[in-house]
Amino acid sequence: MSDNVSTRLSDNETKIKAWCENCDDIIIRPMCLGLPPKVDCLAVFIEVAVSNMLLEESMIGRLLIQMQEMSPDEIRRTVNEDGLGITDAKELATMEEAMAAMLAGNAIFFIDGYDKALKVSSKGYPGMGVSKSESEKVLRGSKEAFTESVKLNAALVRKRVRDTTMKIKERPIGKRSNTMTAIIYMEGLVYPDLLEAMEQKLDSFEIDGIMDSGVIEQLTEDTWYSPFPQYQTTERPDKAAMAVLDGRVVLLSDNSPEALILPTTINSFFQTSDDYYRHFGIVSFLRIIRFVAAFLAVSLPGLYVAVTNYHTQILPTNLILSLAEARQGVPFPSVIEVLLLELSFELLREAGVRMPGPIGNTIGIVGGLIIGQAAVSANLVSPIVVVIVALTALSSFSIPNEELSEALRLIKYAMILGSAFFGILGLVLGWFVLLTHLSALKSYNIPYLMPFVAADINQGMDKKDALVRAPLDRLKSRPVFARRQSRTRLKIK
Repeated sequence: MSDNVSTRLSDNETKIKAWCENCDDIIIRPMCLGLPPKVDCLAVFIEVAVSNMLLEESMIGRLLIQMQEMSPDEIRRTVNEDGLGITDAKELATMEEAMAAMLAGNAIFFIDGYDKALKVSSKGYPGMGVSKSESEKVLRGSKEAFTESVKLNAALVRKRVRDTTMKIKERPIGKRSNTMTAIIYMEGLVYPDLLEAMEQKLDSFEIDGIMDSGVIEQLTEDTWYSPFPQYQTTERPDKAAMAVLDGRVVLLSDNSPEALILPTTINSFFQTSDDYYRHFGIVSFLRIIRFVAAFLAVSLPGLYVAVTNYHTQILPTNLILSLAEARQGVPFPSVIEVLLLELSFELLREAGVRMPGPIGNTIGIVGGLIIGQAAVSANLVSPIVVVIVALTALSSFSIPNEELSEALRLIKYAMILGSAFFGILGLVLGWFVLLTHLSALKSYNIPYLMPFVAADINQGMDKKDALVRAPLDRLKSRPVFARRQSRTRLKIK
C-alpha cells in the first residue's frame, strides 16, 4: 500500500474501497463541489472520530462551504497554494500516508485532477478528558493527570514547559495498531547518545499492536529478569515536565495514561512531585520514612521468622514469654504462619483492586480486619503475626511508586524462605544478593543506585536530593541525567 495518490479520483476511490471493504465504521462519501462545471471530490473518515461535515464549526465543514463557491480551477489552485487556510491541513503524497492519517482519526479529502490527498484534523477518537491523578496523589501541586490521548498528554507537558527547545518527536509503533508514541526531551540538556539508544530500542522489535506503554517498557528494558522497574512511570504531567527539565526523556503512548521516564535510579522512585513544593525539613523526614518503610517491607516478616526459629536469645525475657504465650495452640511453624497470612493479604489486595468502585476499598480494609481477627480466634495464627503482616503491608503502601512496591513485595517472600532455612544469616545473605543485583543494574548506562554509589560523576551534587532534600536554593545543579555543560538550573541574583 505505497501507491502515489492518482489525479484520477476514480482510481483513488477504487483502492480505498478495496482496502476498507467490510469496514462499516469508515465513511467514504463522494460529492460534487464548486460552481458549474462542478468538480468531483471524495471524503474518507471514521464515523465517530470526525465531526459532522455539515456543521460550520468543524474544520471539514468550513472547507466544504468555501469550496461550494469556487470554480474547479480555483479549488485546485487554492488547495495547492495554502490548503484553503485550514488549520493543520497537510498534503499527503501517497495512499499509504492518507490511510494512516485517516486511521489516526483525521478526515482525508481527495479532489479529481489533484495528485495529493488533503488531511484535515478533526476531533479525533473519543477519550476521557483531563481528570485527577488517582495512583499518585499529592497534598500540594497540580491535580491534573494524563489521559489516554498522546496529543493531549503532550499538550499537558507543553503547558508546563513553554520553550521551543523542548522537542516532541512522534512515531507510530505496531504493525497493525499503528499506535502513536511521542518522545519528549529538552534539546541542549539531554545526551544525544540517550536519544539514539532509545530510538534504537524502539526499532529493535516489530509487534502487531501496542495497547499500553507497559508493552514498550518490557520490550526495551535491558535486564529482563530483574523485578525492579528500569523505567519510571507517572500519570502526572508536572512530574513528567520536571523530568524533562532534568535532562531526561519522557515517552508517551496513545491509549495509555502512564508516561515512561528514562533513565531512572532507585532514588527517583522515593520522590514525589510535591517534594519540591513543600519545606525541605518535612520532605526530608518523609523521605527517611519511605526508605525505612522499604526496608521493613522486605525484611520484617523474615526477621520475625529468623528470630522466633533460631535467635530467641537476642530478645528480652518478657518478650520471649509473651511470644510463646501468643503462639500457644497455633498448629503451624512460624514460617507457615507468616506465609499463610501474607498470602491472605495478597489475596485481599488483589480482590480489592478487581472489585468495582467503593466495594474494593471496603474489601481491602474490612476483609483484612475480619480475616485477621478470625484467624487469631481460630488459633491459626498468633496476634503478633497479624501485627507483623499489617506493618509490612503499611510499609509497602508507603512507597510512592507502585512498580517498586510490587518488586519489594516479591523479594519479601525470598527473604522469608531464606530466614526460615538459615536464620539471620539467610536474611543477611538475601540482602547481600539484593544489593549485588542492584549495584550491577543500570538504566541507560546510569547506575541504578545513583547517588548512593558513583556520586562523584556529578561532583556529589545529587546527594543533596537523595535521602534528605536540601533547601531549594541549594539545589542549583541538575542531576546526573543532564549534559555536563548544562547542569546549572538555578542562579541566585
